[in-house]
Amino acid sequence: MKNIMAGLQQTNSEKILLSWVRQSTRNYPQVNVINFTTSWSDGLALNALIHSHRPDLFDWNSVVCQQSATQRLEHAFNIARYQLGIEKLLDPEDVDTTYPDKKSILMYITSLFQVLPQQVSIEAIQEVEMLPRPPKVTKEEHFQLHHQMHYSQQITVSLAQGYERTSSPKPRFKSYAYTQAAYVTTSDPTRSPFPSQHLEAPEDKSFGSSLMESEVNLDRYQTALEEVLSWLLSAEDTLQAQGEISNDVEVVKDQFHTHEGYMMDLTAHQGRVGNILQLGSKLIGTGKLSEDEETEVQEQMNLLNSRWECLRVASMEKQSNLHRVLMDLQNQKLKELNDWLTKTEERTRKMEEEPLGPDLEDLKRQVQQHKVLQEDLEQEQVRVNSLTHMVVVVDESSGDHATAALEEQLKVLGDRWANICRWTEDRWVLLQDILLKWQRLTEEQCLFSAWLSEKEDAVNKIHTTGFKDQNEMLSSLQKLAVLKADLEKKKQSMGKLYSLKQDLLSTLKNKSVTQKTEAWLDNF
Repeated sequence: MKNIMAGLQQTNSEKILLSWVRQSTRNYPQVNVINFTTSWSDGLALNALIHSHRPDLFDWNSVVCQQSATQRLEHAFNIARYQLGIEKLLDPEDVDTTYPDKKSILMYITSLFQVLPQQVSIEAIQEVEMLPRPPKVTKEEHFQLHHQMHYSQQITVSLAQGYERTSSPKPRFKSYAYTQAAYVTTSDPTRSPFPSQHLEAPEDKSFGSSLMESEVNLDRYQTALEEVLSWLLSAEDTLQAQGEISNDVEVVKDQFHTHEGYMMDLTAHQGRVGNILQLGSKLIGTGKLSEDEETEVQEQMNLLNSRWECLRVASMEKQSNLHRVLMDLQNQKLKELNDWLTKTEERTRKMEEEPLGPDLEDLKRQVQQHKVLQEDLEQEQVRVNSLTHMVVVVDESSGDHATAALEEQLKVLGDRWANICRWTEDRWVLLQDILLKWQRLTEEQCLFSAWLSEKEDAVNKIHTTGFKDQNEMLSSLQKLAVLKADLEKKKQSMGKLYSLKQDLLSTLKNKSVTQKTEAWLDNF
């Protein structure tokens, strides 16, 4: 993504992603993607995006004919999972809504962007820039706007995971989901009690316009004030109900994202507060109020402004504390993982240096020792999974710089974890192979040794002198002939023993075992 952005001289990754989607789906008349929310609800856009790059995977008309958006979404998710290797990060119900979660859609489309052809033309970007924009902050007379935008950047780094005993772990590469969220604005404490803020949210435009366009009177003002105060009380209760910050990293992540949504809600309603304060000022400016009414309106505006400011400060303080605690917990987890990796690397080094064997019982002990290591890896997987989705909040100016060191740290830890998983899996396969070969050789040795003992005993019982008559001599000759035939048949067993020995020693590479096995065979 960074390379593409640099090549096109662009700085907004979301714009690049939207340009790529529109360029990919331009030949599908049923699809018009203008955002990362409502444009995806019917499931057509997702199917079109995949089909545009991989038309061999399914028939487009069969998707269009499907009646249900849920069916179309399920179809796209299944194709992406089984044909493109993208995990099913979302359910159809998450997208088939009035207003899907933007960050979730961005994350999923980024995953598709990672595995599909990524050509983006400058014409596609220009086309996106011409799309209609949502309403922006407006300046009102007597109300100068002061605002500070906060950006959150969520870095999703998937370390190598999926450790299994039966197959080598498959590394999952790093991916990023970038989202921007405008939070509540910061007011200047040196200014008048009335905040110089008027951030008008789209859903509140009709609310504000109707008040301003109609005749300003005290009743309208009081009704609007009561509505805003009712919402403000609810918002204060919601913030209070969030409770204390947990000391569990996964719980704090949920708390952080919950509060992020809460801050967005404050931003959406900030315009209503500004409208009431503007309306109150305009009402006082008409000169139609009595002195008592004017004093009452002034006090109401002071109260509203004070409560809004307290809520704004408290919510931003909670946001800051959540991020501080979350970063502390995540850094603690990183340190714990680093310490564990260091100990385990030393542990595997010692296991690697210890010769396998020198006898079968020693090998079985080493196999049990390796099983303990496997169990430890499975337990550590929980911590690794926790770190696969770290949350880092940075401002726009220092975003790349602030995350570069973390990216490198996570990459190093991910590589070390993957190396340990790979070594453990490879060694397990080797141990199982050697154990099986050794057991086969030992079993053949036991059988051959028993056969030799039996035949030696038979030879010792055959008389070679002092026969009573010719028949007794002929009987002995017959027994010797049978033994000779058995020996001829058994020659292949000796060959099998030599073959098993060679197979084992070529895998084992242990001088002590080689000498001992050679001695057994010489003895045989």
